[in-house]
Amino acid sequence: MPSSAPPNAAPVRAVLAPDEWLPRARAHAERVARFAEPFVARRNAGKKHPIEDFLFTYYTHKPGQLGRWHPGVGVALVGHDAVERLAWKHCRALTDGERAEAGLGPADAPGASPAVVLDAPAYAAEREETIRFCGIILRGTAARPGNFGCFGLHEWAMAYRSEKFGIRHEYLPLRLGADGTDRVVEEHRIRCTHFDAFRFYSPDAVPLNELQPTRAAQRELEQPGCLHANMDLYKWAYKLGPAIPGELLMDCFELAWRVRTMDMQASPYDLTDWGFEPIAIETPAGKAAYVEAQRGFAAEAAALRERLTTALAPLEAELAAR
Repeated sequence: MPSSAPPNAAPVRAVLAPDEWLPRARAHAERVARFAEPFVARRNAGKKHPIEDFLFTYYTHKPGQLGRWHPGVGVALVGHDAVERLAWKHCRALTDGERAEAGLGPADAPGASPAVVLDAPAYAAEREETIRFCGIILRGTAARPGNFGCFGLHEWAMAYRSEKFGIRHEYLPLRLGADGTDRVVEEHRIRCTHFDAFRFYSPDAVPLNELQPTRAAQRELEQPGCLHANMDLYKWAYKLGPAIPGELLMDCFELAWRVRTMDMQASPYDLTDWGFEPIAIETPAGKAAYVEAQRGFAAEAAALRERLTTALAPLEAELAAR
C-alpha cells in the first residue's frame, strides 16, 4: 500500500466503518438492479422497450458500471471489504498520517483494518477537461431562464416527413400518421436549444428550428426547462465517476428515467400497446399537461444540479491547486 498521500491530496473529511458504508453499497446495487436487470433480460432475449432501454443504450454507462457504489471525494471506506477497491483505478490506501487523524492507528499494526479513499489529485489530473466542461454546463444552465414553450416538438421534428426519411423508432407507429405528424411540425414554432436532440432532426426539419444548436454552442444554449438537459444530469454525474456519491448518481438516473417517460408520451409515437397514454401536445390540454410536468422536472433538476455542482467543487479545487 502507498505510504504517503499524493501532493495536494484532498483532505479526508469522513471515514466510514463497514456497518456504515456496506449497507449503502448494497442499497445502491438493489436500486440499480430494479432498472438494469429487466434491460439485460430484454437484451439477451433480443427485445426492445422504447422507454426503459434508453438510459442504457443512448448513454454510455453500462449496467455493471452503474452498479458500483462510490462515496465521493474525501470519504474513506474502512474494512476488509474495501481492499478490492485498491485495484480500482484512482483508489489508494490512507497514509499513516491520515489514519492517525482518523483514529485508526498504523496500517501495519496487528488487526488494523484497511482504509481506502479516492485519489482525487490523480483523478482530477486525468479528467481535467471533463471536470471543467461539467462545471461550465452545470453553472451556465442553472443561471439561465427556463424555456417552457417547446412542447417536446424535438421528437416530432425527428419524425418529420417520415415517408421520405423514415423514423428513429421504426418499430413504433405514429399516433397521427405521417401526414398528421408533419402538420403538427409545420403548425408550431420550433425552438429546440439542445444539440443532442437537434442532431437527430430529419433533414427537412433542420431549417424549421429557430436556433441551429452546435456542440460548440452547447455551453451557451443549455437551459433548465429543457427535458434533455435535465436528463443529461445523469450523464454529467457518471462522467464525473467515483467523485459522485452513488446516491446522487441514482437520483439523477431516476429523474432521467421519468423525464424520458414523459418525453416519449409527448412524442408522435403511439405507445398505448406498451401501457403509456399519450400527452397530446397538439391540443391545448396536452400542452398544459406537458408544461406542468416540465416545470416539475425543472424544479427537481435544479436541486440535483446544485448537488452535482457541490460534489464537483473538490475536483475543481484540485485543479486550481496545481
